[in-house]
Amino acid sequence: MIRPATPEDVPAVIDMIRGLAEYEKALDQVEATPERLHEHLFGPAPALFCHIAAEGERIAGFALWFLSYSTWQGRHGIYLEDLFVRPEHRGAGHGKALLAELARICVARGYGRFEWSVLDWNSPTIEFYRSIGAREVEGWDRYRLTGPALEALARTSR
Repeated sequence: MIRPATPEDVPAVIDMIRGLAEYEKALDQVEATPERLHEHLFGPAPALFCHIAAEGERIAGFALWFLSYSTWQGRHGIYLEDLFVRPEHRGAGHGKALLAELARICVARGYGRFEWSVLDWNSPTIEFYRSIGAREVEGWDRYRLTGPALEALARTSR
């Protein structure tokens, strides 16, 4: 079963975020807290969304996403920030079901894109994405500003 997350799901989602970070060899970089995630998902102006894959009462996985926008298409899209299925639930179709639900949202709302990133060493996940028809975006590299570099640029005079 795929459903939107509820406030009661926040602790499980934080646990899975930590599980994903551990898998990606970056557990030391997790700063997310249940309070912060709750505010971003369920506060007065949520800009983050989450869907849950459940087996009965057990949470098997999650998809955390937000809206993007294509100026060329003149339409919104979905950017998938994280997709994670607990190891003991893998192979049961939860990841594909979560992606299919987000694809349905895109189509129903007239969005033009559904995008995400994947680590270049994560071969099993890359193969899974290719198996559902996803393709890498040729010619584009992703950039990021964080920490001191972000702060330094913010201090740049106008």
